[in-house]
Amino acid sequence: MIKFFLMVNKQGQTRLSKYYEHVDINKHTLLETEVVKRCLSLSNEQCSFIEYKDFKLIHRQYAALFIVVGVDDTETEMAIYEFIHNSVEVLDEYFSRVSMCHYTWLIFVFLVEMAFHRLARLFLNS
Repeated sequence: MIKFFLMVNKQGQTRLSKYYEHVDINKHTLLETEVVKRCLSLSNEQCSFIEYKDFKLIHRQYAALFIVVGVDDTETEMAIYEFIHNSVEVLDEYFSRVSMCHYTWLIFVFLVEMAFHRLARLFLNS
């Protein structure tokens, strides 16, 4: 089962996060800090699958963006690795059609909500 989905930039700032089980808000920050630090410290030649506490981390880098998915032991790493790629493809296809000349906060919030919606549809259909 997928526990969380994170999109993080190279500076370690979370750009998008979605948790699929309840995690206290104070633990969100600590968890994201530890997970991001661990994933960003790896080189490109190192494995993209990491054992961390009671779950596995699967991460993949796309330019300056890192996608990190936390799963339990029942998930297959390669299936989640492919899920990450498919997620990026879906978001890229959708957002490439959206004009980026609008910089209002409302449109930004809408785009984030649409990203969550697209990821949820992809997750439920897989």
